[in-house]
Amino acid sequence: MSVRGFQMTSFQRRNTLLFVAISALSTWASGQNAAPTPAWPTKTVRIIVGFPGGSSPDLTARTLAEPLSKALGQPVIVENKVGAGGNIGADYVAKATDNHTLGLMINGNMTTAKLLNPKLAYDPLKDLQPVSLVGVSPLVLTAPLNAPGATAAEFFNAAKQAGDSWSYGSPGVGTIGHIGMELLKSRTGMKVVHVPFPGYAQVASGLVGGLLQLSMLPPAQAIAQVKGGKLRAIGVTSSGRSSLAPDYPSMSEAGVPNFNLEIWNAVAAPKNLPAPVVAKLSKLVSEISRSPEVRQKLFQQGWQVVGSSPEGLANRIQADTALFGGVIKTLGVSSD
Repeated sequence: MSVRGFQMTSFQRRNTLLFVAISALSTWASGQNAAPTPAWPTKTVRIIVGFPGGSSPDLTARTLAEPLSKALGQPVIVENKVGAGGNIGADYVAKATDNHTLGLMINGNMTTAKLLNPKLAYDPLKDLQPVSLVGVSPLVLTAPLNAPGATAAEFFNAAKQAGDSWSYGSPGVGTIGHIGMELLKSRTGMKVVHVPFPGYAQVASGLVGGLLQLSMLPPAQAIAQVKGGKLRAIGVTSSGRSSLAPDYPSMSEAGVPNFNLEIWNAVAAPKNLPAPVVAKLSKLVSEISRSPEVRQKLFQQGWQVVGSSPEGLANRIQADTALFGGVIKTLGVSSD
């Protein structure tokens, strides 16, 4: 091979061919890297909520839907698929294949659901992927207005002395109100007996009517009853005071150190939703949740905003599954 009379050696010829091949490969790779990411979303995005309209998860989903729609440039609608403590909606999300279906979940749907019912149609850890932890909230340990003891420590002492003659209410077997109280019993030596109710409203009525001696209620519900002079707040179920209920002592202050129990809600997606879409959604949900207007709305609904990454939510799921799973295993609790 020659160029304008220059005769190339076989070594030079091989190097030239190698250079041409590498250049061609680099050009192809650059073209691949420059290829645009497929547009998403291309149609209406649905947020599935496993609870009825007006419930806390429903309100959170609707608070996020409008700003998320503006950010995505497509309609975002909320659909309620009610039943089984939110698990019907969670199962629907897990089985969705259209790449445009999300779920607004409570922590039970993503942690204890399969532990409580091994026959559950979906597996939270295998069939759902985390998008963003939206908000967290402690519960408020609440008692009748005439509950004994001037302090939380004195109340716990009275509860221990009462043995199994006292009872507590929860919105059902396997709920955080149930598992959380059993965890508190193990830390304080209380022997209070569990009485399940259909929901928190009935639990609160049971406390006001003197049918129950204590329960863990969401802050919005507990504070309304306490300020109305109908119930007494013993403390919040977090290691430190909560901005949602700053007037009430933490469990550490109440004499139960290292006790931290929170309810939370989160956005989740089917396992098959592409990773770039999940990353985009997580960034948007986090930014929207932390925006001043949305943060204030969620605070009024009883949530301290987090707005986490998928990894942050995954870590929370892992920690809570281990915590609650230990109680479920010890007690042999089942919702099947």
